[in-house]
Amino acid sequence: MLPYINAPFAYVANALGASTDELKLIFSFLLSYPLAAVLKRIPDRAPWQKNLFIIGVSLFYLIGLFDLWDGIRTLLWSSAGAYAIAAYIDSPFMPWIAFVFIMGHMSINHIQRQIINDPGVVDITGAQMVLVMKLTAFCWNVHDGRLPESELSDFQKERAIRELPGFLDYAGYVLFFPSLFAGPAFDYVDYRHYISTTMFQLPPGTDPSKAPPTRKKRKIPRSGTPASWKAAFGLLWLVAFLQFSGWYYTDFLLGDEYMKYNLFRRIWILHMLGVTTRMKYYAVWTLTEGACILSGIGYNGIDPKTGRAKWDRLQNVRPLAIETAQNTRDYLGNWNINTNHWLRNYVYLRVTPKGKKPGFRASLATFVTSAFWHGFYPGYYMAFVLASLLQTIAKNGRRLLRPFFLTPDGASPTPKKRYYDIFTILVTQLAFSFTVVPFIFLGFANSWLVWLRVYCYCLIGVAICLGCIFSPVKQKLQMQLKKRNRGKIEEVIKEEQEKERVQNAPTLGLPDDPEAEMEEIVAEVKKEMEARKRRGGSVSFDIRKAVEEKLSKR
Repeated sequence: MLPYINAPFAYVANALGASTDELKLIFSFLLSYPLAAVLKRIPDRAPWQKNLFIIGVSLFYLIGLFDLWDGIRTLLWSSAGAYAIAAYIDSPFMPWIAFVFIMGHMSINHIQRQIINDPGVVDITGAQMVLVMKLTAFCWNVHDGRLPESELSDFQKERAIRELPGFLDYAGYVLFFPSLFAGPAFDYVDYRHYISTTMFQLPPGTDPSKAPPTRKKRKIPRSGTPASWKAAFGLLWLVAFLQFSGWYYTDFLLGDEYMKYNLFRRIWILHMLGVTTRMKYYAVWTLTEGACILSGIGYNGIDPKTGRAKWDRLQNVRPLAIETAQNTRDYLGNWNINTNHWLRNYVYLRVTPKGKKPGFRASLATFVTSAFWHGFYPGYYMAFVLASLLQTIAKNGRRLLRPFFLTPDGASPTPKKRYYDIFTILVTQLAFSFTVVPFIFLGFANSWLVWLRVYCYCLIGVAICLGCIFSPVKQKLQMQLKKRNRGKIEEVIKEEQEKERVQNAPTLGLPDDPEAEMEEIVAEVKKEMEARKRRGGSVSFDIRKAVEEKLSKR
């Protein structure tokens, strides 16, 4: 640690009653903005200088700011081990060997952190969790680069590494400072395209006049405005967290005062504790995303509708979508987005033999990986098991109940559909307010105590719903639905469901529900058909082709 650097943080921490390390972590997020602006201004023709700058800043964070010498060794062992495995093991099992090594190394640190059990101290596990996603993806990309293109999917072709990077490029990728401590993670190919500026080339056939504006012949587009908005929103979330955490905190729910309120007030406080806890993550992920945008790596091409540059390549969370989620898919799918992508592309689809459909084995492997990646606190596993049951219930509920609030052909909502939407939003939010309790409290005893204090309302609801699913109630609802005319669209749903199952991302280790998305797409196609009828036009277009086009745009 640099001399005297800790003194101002310790002084402010004592005044605010906060943790010194947490203040330094926030400072590193904010400092990444001006440093990202400097990185962006290093000449495009000198990527080695950019790599050195990235490495130097990360070393300052790890050693000069946090004195994490052990952390440096941890990151070195993981990254050097992964590189050596990728370089010297030419085998189909290479990515799995690397996976076991990297995950095993992180598990040791998780256990050590759990033994110390000091949440106010910043250690290396956060950065190592981000690095695990990077390194396991890197080894799979190297493996794909050794295979013929005919054996690869489009995604694998885009990410395949045909030649191992040099040590400087690899170190820059591993230690990319805007996302060092909290993510977001990204693949090496994205970093290579960024550092070489090929990421910013216009697609073939694009009018050069539509290129996003740059400064002084720099290839990286101007990104100060979108980065500033992210910084502003991140700070707003941080201020909101500091304010709300004084009202809703864990000790209050464990104390006697909490039980003086009636059940509905206790459930409201429970819900607001979850919202308050999420605010911290909204703040961190929004701030780090803004620094990535300012550096340029958040660039994601040109929006075909607006003609402006898109900066959502590394978006990791959508707060509004989570807080108003109508189903488990929306809730989990908009949380920790890059982790969901990693689970889908490098676990869920990789454990499935070529030519086979992902099944129970893929789901189980993804679930276990996600759980181990988070750590070994009992709360994680309590939340995962309950969330998996919620997703099963939500999937069946949507299939069995939602069609009754649509017209018989499924094309339009009925007047009562708004009540269904309000009900599902309320149920989803209340269910996850209960489910995330173990994620917040981590320990079994405290989590179970809080559940008991709200009479385990979610567990009772889950038991009732599962009872209905495995009872004649389900068959009766299915018979009612069969009477409703769904036409040729029904055939498209059945044929496309399995294909969509492979393409959809698991959410935090829980396989997604492709049928729900298919029903939404099919409803859109039917609306288009009805619109053509009203205009007096032809409706003899290829339904299957229309559905596939909408799938490709999602």
